[in-house]
Amino acid sequence: MAARGPTRHAGGLLENTPELLPIGHWLNRTDKALTRSKNGMLEEFGLTRVTWQVLNVIHDTPGTADTEVLSILAANADAATPAEAVDTALADGWASRPAPGLLTLTPGGRRRLTDVAARVDAFRELSMAGISLEEYRTAVHVLERMNGNLDPAASAGH
Repeated sequence: MAARGPTRHAGGLLENTPELLPIGHWLNRTDKALTRSKNGMLEEFGLTRVTWQVLNVIHDTPGTADTEVLSILAANADAATPAEAVDTALADGWASRPAPGLLTLTPGGRRRLTDVAARVDAFRELSMAGISLEEYRTAVHVLERMNGNLDPAASAGH
């Protein structure tokens, strides 16, 4: 039997229809597709999607604490994955520790990140093909509201 998605009926509640798959189906498939495709694109740089995210947090906040990086990325992966990505960034020379528990990009890491950013920009263009900025914003806002409906505490900090 095919998965079915919601439609409103007279009572205002949602019922399933075969024409529209549930949003959870598309969230899961899209996240997997983004991760698989981005990991494939980043592989030549020795990165994964999560390591790329770690490097961006460090780039945006030089001297940031490990705990801050892990907190920011907590929703993006299981608890071990961002910590492993921090270890990878350090081991591969992308980042260093200016003091215990703090992270900053190395000069080489900054240069390499610039090279990777050009590829990531091309990846984003590919993933957004046929989607207007307005459609993208609408999708993000809908997901933010759904998250707020289901997890008000998490949304309060956003």
